[in-house]
Amino acid sequence: MTPPPAIAIEPDIGLPVNGPSLGAAHRSVPVAQGGAFLRRLRGFLGPGYLVAVGYMDPGNWATDIAGGSRYGYALLWVVAMSSLMAMILQVMAARLGIASGLDLAQACRAHSPRRTVVWQWLLCEIAICACDLAEVIGTAIALKLLFDLPLAWGVSLTVLDAVLILWLQQRGFRQLEAVILALLTVVFVCFGINLALADPQWGAVMRGFMPVRETITDPGMLYIAIGIVGATVMPHNLYLHSSVVQTRRFETSTEGKRDALRFARIDIVMALSVAFLINAAILITAGAVFHANGHRGVEDLQDAYRLLDPLTGAGIASVVFGVALLASGLSSTVTATLAGQIVMEGFVNLRMPAWARRLTTRAVAVVPALVVCLVYGDEGIGRLLLFSQVVLSLQLPFAIVPLIRFTASRRVMGELASSRWTTAVASVIVAVIMALNAVLVVGVIVG
Repeated sequence: MTPPPAIAIEPDIGLPVNGPSLGAAHRSVPVAQGGAFLRRLRGFLGPGYLVAVGYMDPGNWATDIAGGSRYGYALLWVVAMSSLMAMILQVMAARLGIASGLDLAQACRAHSPRRTVVWQWLLCEIAICACDLAEVIGTAIALKLLFDLPLAWGVSLTVLDAVLILWLQQRGFRQLEAVILALLTVVFVCFGINLALADPQWGAVMRGFMPVRETITDPGMLYIAIGIVGATVMPHNLYLHSSVVQTRRFETSTEGKRDALRFARIDIVMALSVAFLINAAILITAGAVFHANGHRGVEDLQDAYRLLDPLTGAGIASVVFGVALLASGLSSTVTATLAGQIVMEGFVNLRMPAWARRLTTRAVAVVPALVVCLVYGDEGIGRLLLFSQVVLSLQLPFAIVPLIRFTASRRVMGELASSRWTTAVASVIVAVIMALNAVLVVGVIVG
């Protein structure tokens, strides 16, 4: 199929965008244009699960375990709120990609003042590096737990996952989605097993979904809450989703785009519901196993692994935990690579081979992880993982604000611009995130 022509941009607004998002994968997946609803839906399922990976990566594990061990089930409402925020924002990202034919990075390049484009790109790259840092640490910890491999060796070996990325991309986009879905299934089943072994008090679990004032007044709880928001609502996922929805070969008429958006909405709600269940299961397991037994300082994935077997009385709990962690790290690797490719090509029109992009991003994450591992050991690596999630939360407004602005613009979206109600809700989400960030920064300044 012939790619669409380059988009002409007014010179005083932004920069031109050359070529479709994700190149060869663009509109490469056929979808049924008629027939039964489920048959049509099946063709659109997939992008949501690629995005869902970012909502259950090792960074989520660190914040969920820290929150559950220290405060029991009290932060479950933050997990639920973050998941709802994520669904709303990801649907908006899908709307942008389907309606405008641009991913979020391309839209920023095309419709933002030239002087701000580079700064937006650099901030986004920082977020992707923070996300990649979490994957490096999580995968290295999983290798140590399962195979007794030293952390420094595990961190170094994560560079080799570029080979996995190349192989998956050569197999086709649908096959890549299938591999990701298989890895997510492993994580889901593993945490289902551990949740059953934890045997939580379900009445207390239900009360955990009610907001508590201490989330704002307790600096420790606030720090973890912001980490949960940062780990759940991932800025790079907004760029990723606005691109991968364009891999479907839907009709480009207004009605065809409306249908594509409807199926994309179902896809993301289903996928992020799975991500919510996994995140909730991690926090509930930590609350039931660690907090309830007096182990309220467990923030490290390795400590969680060592304590699971003796505290649950089951010999398989730790192994199941390690397998899920490894599957989570591997699946997150794929989506971070795609997001990095989309961001670099969209913002600066710089196209480079997938292996080169992956090695560059991974090197930026490996170096600090390796230094912290060698200098501060296991305790330092755990704190670095939690800190990476707070960095992601601080970067969120710089991705969400442009997304809201573009999806509300008829100039960008045509007839599929967001309603005033959707724009208002998204604006409230940004306000909540920025308020939490402000409280955190003030708390740090005053000690």
